[in-house]
Amino acid sequence: MIPLEYYLVLAALIFTVGAVGFLVRRNLLVQLMCLELMLNAVNVTLVAFNRFRQDDHAGQVFAFFVIAVAAAEAAVGLAIVMALYRLRRSVRSDEADLLKN
Repeated sequence: MIPLEYYLVLAALIFTVGAVGFLVRRNLLVQLMCLELMLNAVNVTLVAFNRFRQDDHAGQVFAFFVIAVAAAEAAVGLAIVMALYRLRRSVRSDEADLLKN
């Protein structure tokens, strides 16, 4: 049986890669993918805790809701990126200054 710490270290590494990628990259599509990585790291953590506490299925239920939120986030995020691309012909986040005068 794999110890819980291995799952937590894996989730921390995935979350760190996602967070660094989100902060460093300027392409909105890559930022959305990094956000998905961070949400998947949270899912790994929830399912790992659920595996070691089998009398309660709250971890799997929360992971299901995180997956649903991630799907909605991806749909809304891609729609915003497409609208931005139509207006600016770019998907760089530093060029997304539509609210500035």
